[in-house]
Amino acid sequence: MAETPQTGLHLKYKICVSGAAETGHCTPDALENAYKVGQEIVYQGGALVTGATSGAPYWAAKGAKDAGGISIGISPASSELAHVKKYRLPIDYFDMIMYTGFNYSGRNLLLIRSSDAVIIVCGRIGTLNEFTIAFEDHKPTGILTGSGGEADMIKYIVDNSHRGPGKIVWARDAPESGAPVRWAPDRGGLARRCGCRDKASARGHRAKSEADDCRWRS
Repeated sequence: MAETPQTGLHLKYKICVSGAAETGHCTPDALENAYKVGQEIVYQGGALVTGATSGAPYWAAKGAKDAGGISIGISPASSELAHVKKYRLPIDYFDMIMYTGFNYSGRNLLLIRSSDAVIIVCGRIGTLNEFTIAFEDHKPTGILTGSGGEADMIKYIVDNSHRGPGKIVWARDAPESGAPVRWAPDRGGLARRCGCRDKASARGHRAKSEADDCRWRS
């Protein structure tokens, strides 16, 4: 939590979930994982920020609200009417929506600048635009690899762009609800990614995760 110097009050970190609004090319579990990421942001004391759109960000917003948290949307539209009628975007699962009137490119800039960190699930060209803004602004960025789309292309882009590694961490699996979050690089190993003390505990964590996934789908 960030502490304000004047009052000592603790403010919530604002975590953006960026991802594909159209998810036909995403992996089968991408939306489920987006939902889990939204929940985990709340369980870790953060507030969710998205582009007030459909697809992966929408499911992250649903996860955040189901966990009792705060969900903020930043829309490309200039009004609620335009948001719904022109852009055909949702208005549920948000505590507030800021209508920018800046279309998608302007909205993307405000979205990333309004966030303390970014998590990417799947993605298309708009997600790549949001990622490059986060990269240039030195925002901590988590990439949920294996979710499809731009999330699985970004490592190649970064490795071949000659700008260094950036503040990027990579994770293959979405965190389990209520478990300690470890957006650790792959070199951290299974135990570190699960937030477990040893590999044996991590294997148990993975087995429980797979069982919970089956219950989630039923």
